[in-house]
Amino acid sequence: MKKIEAVIFDWAGTTVDFGSFAPVQAFIKAFEEFGITPTVDEVRAPMGMLKWNHIHTMMQMPRIQKAWAISHGRQWTREDVDAVYQKSESGIMEILHDFAQPKPYVLEAVKTLRERGIQIGSTTGYTDEMMRIVVPEAERQGYRPDAWFSPDSVNKMGRPYPFMIFKNLEALRISSVSAAIKVGDTTADIKEGKNAGLLSIGVIEGSSVMALSEAEYNVLSPEEKRACHAQVTKIYQDCGADYVIDNMSSLPDLIDLIQQQ
Repeated sequence: MKKIEAVIFDWAGTTVDFGSFAPVQAFIKAFEEFGITPTVDEVRAPMGMLKWNHIHTMMQMPRIQKAWAISHGRQWTREDVDAVYQKSESGIMEILHDFAQPKPYVLEAVKTLRERGIQIGSTTGYTDEMMRIVVPEAERQGYRPDAWFSPDSVNKMGRPYPFMIFKNLEALRISSVSAAIKVGDTTADIKEGKNAGLLSIGVIEGSSVMALSEAEYNVLSPEEKRACHAQVTKIYQDCGADYVIDNMSSLPDLIDLIQQQ
């Protein structure tokens, strides 16, 4: 019988901020400061990465690369990535406190897991400075993991590198990578978990991959929801997810099944 000792969650889009809209808004506004209007799909594609790496990845996208050259009369440089990052960081710091509300079923799932002796770790693409806003605001609303680590704690080597997960395992004194599970809402989350040797679970509702607000999701017809779930499931599975869940309400029972294997 397999014993699960810890679940390592992501933050935005997984446990808080339904749809992961805080970084989306900040990235769009930051690029607009430099004459570029990225699409939501372009912004969301690298979601989950260290924020500087996220912007660097966006800069390499053919449409944005071309738009930058037209707007600025030259190709972008690392200094340009730094400049866009600084704008995005200041922008996200202004709005983060409004995007720390726990997603549906998260508090109940965490309570159940803890009652079963499972610890709660977490990783994030946010910086330590950003997390100093998110963590206390989420705690005020009932959610606080036993540990959290940002890319700042691992020499900026965030997702898809596995090192933030290893920090969690050390801090929580987990006996083996086989005794922990990663849960996230982006392809970067899944890759992080797989690179660390963990079973990895993608969550559909409220995910960055789904890219819908709670209001937008709730007005979908049953047929539209099924199509949406199928599309997101395929994206997770294509990047190596071991399991996919609709929302956090089914996580405790899934972990029970995993432990029985």
